[in-house]
Amino acid sequence: MKRLIWLISFLLVLGSSSGFAAIHVPPLPKVSELTRTTAVVILKDTMKKEQIEQVLKKYPSLKLRTIYKHAITGFSVSGKKRDVAKLQQESFIQAVTEIAVYHAALDESVPFIGGDQVRGVYDSRKQRITGKGIKVGVIDTGIDYTHPDLKHAYKGGKDLVDHDNDPMETRGNPELATIHGTHVAGIIAANGKVKGVAPEAEIYAYRALGPGGSGDTEQVLLAIDAAIEDGVDVLNLSLGNEVNGPDLPISLALNKAVDQGIVAVTSNGNSGPAVWTVGSPGTSEKAISVGASTPPMKVPYLIYGLGTEKQEVSLLPVQGAKEWSIASSENIVDGGLGERKELKGVQGKIVLIQRGKLSFLDKVKNAKKAGAKAVIIFNNTKGSFTAGLGKDVNLPAATIPKKDGERIKRMISNKEGRPVSFVYRKEQDRLADFSSRGPVTVSWNIKPDILAPGVGIYSTIPNGYTELAGTSMSAPHVAGACALLLQAHPNWTPNQIKSALMTTAKPLKNKSRDWYHTFEQGAGRLQIAEALKADTLLYPSSLSFGMYTRKEGIDEHQEEIVVENTGPAEQHYSFRMPLKEPGITWNLPTIFTVQPGEKKKLIIGLQINPSEMKKGVYDGYLILMEGTREINLPFLYVKEEPDYPRIMGFEFGQGDKIGTYRYEMYLPRGADEFGIALYDADSLAFVGFMDWKKTVPPGLIKREVTGKKLPPSGIYKAIIFAKRGTREDRIETMIHID
Repeated sequence: MKRLIWLISFLLVLGSSSGFAAIHVPPLPKVSELTRTTAVVILKDTMKKEQIEQVLKKYPSLKLRTIYKHAITGFSVSGKKRDVAKLQQESFIQAVTEIAVYHAALDESVPFIGGDQVRGVYDSRKQRITGKGIKVGVIDTGIDYTHPDLKHAYKGGKDLVDHDNDPMETRGNPELATIHGTHVAGIIAANGKVKGVAPEAEIYAYRALGPGGSGDTEQVLLAIDAAIEDGVDVLNLSLGNEVNGPDLPISLALNKAVDQGIVAVTSNGNSGPAVWTVGSPGTSEKAISVGASTPPMKVPYLIYGLGTEKQEVSLLPVQGAKEWSIASSENIVDGGLGERKELKGVQGKIVLIQRGKLSFLDKVKNAKKAGAKAVIIFNNTKGSFTAGLGKDVNLPAATIPKKDGERIKRMISNKEGRPVSFVYRKEQDRLADFSSRGPVTVSWNIKPDILAPGVGIYSTIPNGYTELAGTSMSAPHVAGACALLLQAHPNWTPNQIKSALMTTAKPLKNKSRDWYHTFEQGAGRLQIAEALKADTLLYPSSLSFGMYTRKEGIDEHQEEIVVENTGPAEQHYSFRMPLKEPGITWNLPTIFTVQPGEKKKLIIGLQINPSEMKKGVYDGYLILMEGTREINLPFLYVKEEPDYPRIMGFEFGQGDKIGTYRYEMYLPRGADEFGIALYDADSLAFVGFMDWKKTVPPGLIKREVTGKKLPPSGIYKAIIFAKRGTREDRIETMIHID
């Protein structure tokens, strides 16, 4: 598969913004409907291949690509956008979505979550709880099944990139070679120098992400199909995009996998710390979406500034770089974007480099060649990020958020730089800055569902071991835990597994000792030993009361919850009444009893008085008492439509054919009108429209454009806007046209 190198970064601006007042959007042109695209078609009911082919005869440009057997009820087609739009009008079609691109987003972490503690627990057959006999599917970049710590676990798989039965990681070119899937598999089931969470589980690998760690919707859907066909018990997807919507095909496919008895686990994304940053498939309602927390570790902090302006920021290590161990005060100098010409005079100093233009590997190699002591790379968009080099470089390197990088850059007044210092603090159970936050748009569901360690995780890679960070590392901790629970409770359903994990999780607090929001941590951090002992299960394990839209008068929403007692004795329960807050009235069940092996349905009501409350997202925890034991039930509701991004996931890069480009974006609520206007980067003179549409339905937009319809080579400012009702949202980005 051709590797896509995305060339943009963007600043999200909600609502009208005076910052764009100087830019005039001219009259809008007509749009061509002849552009070709690829789309996934979701059917209301099953259709035979002959029926599908008969329907497609009405649309001569459409070519049938794949019929999915298990992941979704549907198929994929390629052809003209006009015919795809017409096909969507057929009565038997539920939805049509253009394909998206997905990316591959132990030694202390496993004992920390209780993985070692459960080794002394036995199942009903008197075997230790190790995940033995449980099939875990890993949809990722493949796996090095020859690794000594994994060869015992590997039982088979498929390559959906090269279409064969050999899911080996991509090898060769360092910039395209992959290690991600092997690292993920090791967290789940390594059994050698490192031990995974479930060291005797069986691994089935599905290579859906090819060179460079990218794949598309079709490949991931085919992988889910194959995993269902192979009868896996648990399915791990440490991958995702930045589109926050509940209705993308991969999210829907995971819902269907759960309905067929598979426990689906997915990473929540690495786009934090801002809210609304969870991406698909982390938005899947029925899957277990996992955010990242810190295991016990020493965290390096960079301290900069003087007096009242002194600041500190934690450093995220760059994978493949030398471990950060600098403890003294050092000079830091500005290294621009890390090009060789910008790195003169950095010898023996720490160099600050901005993300962008060059690969991380080139930036660090250039700094090493120039004699730098270490590299700090700061983000070019809001928030933190994780970075990897793809190969080892003997130079310390770390990343920091954009705001801190810009402050330090302003602080550096000359070539000699300014002194900064470093301290190391022992930390655990903190939410990782990069961990994506919810909630999910439109459905208002709480995501992530749970946290697990995702920082400094040491695991297997082809020909060795390394530390990586990301929610990609958190998800397999939970997948391994699911394997342990399934060995202990072989007849449990995915809902029971999910509930046992969530009802026994440990809610975490931030540095100010306040609870993290539910849409940041879900139920809290994974505790495997506690989950194995769980006998009270809740369905669902978190509550969304949806959006309250009434402007006056009492507005009440109700949600049903089921309490199951899986233990040997009757249990007595009661809800602890939440603290009284203005405008809020809870209607909670009184004391009730559930007999062994029985379930009880309950109704929970939440009334609000809109005149006493501000617009926004509200959340917290209801506490169900099981005797003296507290069970936390996360809840969330929205008063009026909140300020979440109406334009998401905009990406622009070269197309699959020579001389073409393609872009994609997601509109969670659709738009009455949307467009992409291009301007000269220097003069801001209007150049033309890349695209424009009216009455755009919710979902993913994807289009390929020819170079002939674009301006000459250069860098341009693009303004992407979406109007819905009286509201207009815009994002601004710089795009590069070769």
